[in-house]
Amino acid sequence: MKPLPPEFLSLAETYREHGYGLYMIGGTSRDHLLGRICSDFDFVTDATPQQEQEFLPEANYRFACFGSVKVASLGTSCDVTTLRKEWGYEDHRHPSHIEFITSLEEDSYRRDFTINALYIDPEGNIFDFHGGLADLEAKVIRFIGDPRKRIKEDPLRILRAERFASRLGFHIEEESAKAIEELREELSLLNPEKVLMEKKKA
Repeated sequence: MKPLPPEFLSLAETYREHGYGLYMIGGTSRDHLLGRICSDFDFVTDATPQQEQEFLPEANYRFACFGSVKVASLGTSCDVTTLRKEWGYEDHRHPSHIEFITSLEEDSYRRDFTINALYIDPEGNIFDFHGGLADLEAKVIRFIGDPRKRIKEDPLRILRAERFASRLGFHIEEESAKAIEELREELSLLNPEKVLMEKKKA
């Protein structure tokens, strides 16, 4: 595995000095493990935004109520999200309730695909709760849990699955592919601008 990004290591040291952990997650971990260049930096921490303000006062706390903070590391903007549970997707897009937690495994259940739920710590240890490493190896896009439930929570995941499959040269796992075709009409529930923005990312 190639060396971890210096932007991550530098920021992780700051968190460690204050008693908190920092982990790479999502596309950052996925692309790192695939040997691809990381264009976006997504990290998670067990520190809450209130705790982060004590040692990162210069960060952007606009979305702190959702546990999301923007922090500069070595001149690069990084998204740091507090580990959390979420439920109640009443608008078919965003959770109505969130709860900050400290468990990586609990946090992993809110994520969309197995390959996006790989947590990497500053020592390079990988925490894989859903077989994401095996799916990376097999080039598979697979929803975490019941694919129909995950799509109904957020239909935009249909387009995300197809975008990742196309961009990475992966294939969508059978049950996930069935759910996507059965529930494609759910996309009509979303703001058309959100759908268009996701399609432009492809």
